[in-house]
Amino acid sequence: MLHRSAVPETRRQRALTTVKRAAGEAVIRGWEVAIELGAIGPDTRRGKRFGAFGNGSIICFPPNTIFNERFIHIGEGTMFGPQITLSAGMVPGQQMVSDPVISVGDRCLIGKGSGIVGHLRVSIGNDVWTGHHVYITDQNHGYADLSLPISRQVMPERPVSIGDGSWLGYGTVVLPGANIGRHVVVGANSVVTGDLPDNCVAAGAPARVIRMIE
Repeated sequence: MLHRSAVPETRRQRALTTVKRAAGEAVIRGWEVAIELGAIGPDTRRGKRFGAFGNGSIICFPPNTIFNERFIHIGEGTMFGPQITLSAGMVPGQQMVSDPVISVGDRCLIGKGSGIVGHLRVSIGNDVWTGHHVYITDQNHGYADLSLPISRQVMPERPVSIGDGSWLGYGTVVLPGANIGRHVVVGANSVVTGDLPDNCVAAGAPARVIRMIE
């Protein structure tokens, strides 16, 4: 008895293989076209909703959640990776008390799957790069009232600032009140809760300075 693999391929099997291969190529090509056409730039309809969207900047397709764009300002030559979250406030149409709520400078690179959620002021300088899945916010949940679910408690907003030329490693979390200086390296999976001076390397939860860059 012949092993199954030794049985000559029938015409029908060859045709099915050809169809599957062609379908796979079509899916890949379709996805490539979607990535190209779905990106958000300064001249796209979605891009024109932003308070500012600099030349040469792009939000890669597919984004995750983006709303209240008019309170978000983006500089020139900045790239946001796919699956990004950019939101001013918690719900679409929310009126904000400051403008811009979120500002991202020139030549920044915000990694895939990252989130920037602002309510008062999140300011990111020029030439700031991040790894994937970084989260930056200026508001957090409260928990002091035992009669209310934590999801319904909020703490006062505290502005966040990230200085020019800094690098935030994979999975970094930047919490309300954080003030990261210029030319700062933040290690992967760190949690920044306070001030980090210029020209330093910091890591940990909470992030602490582990060396100065001289």
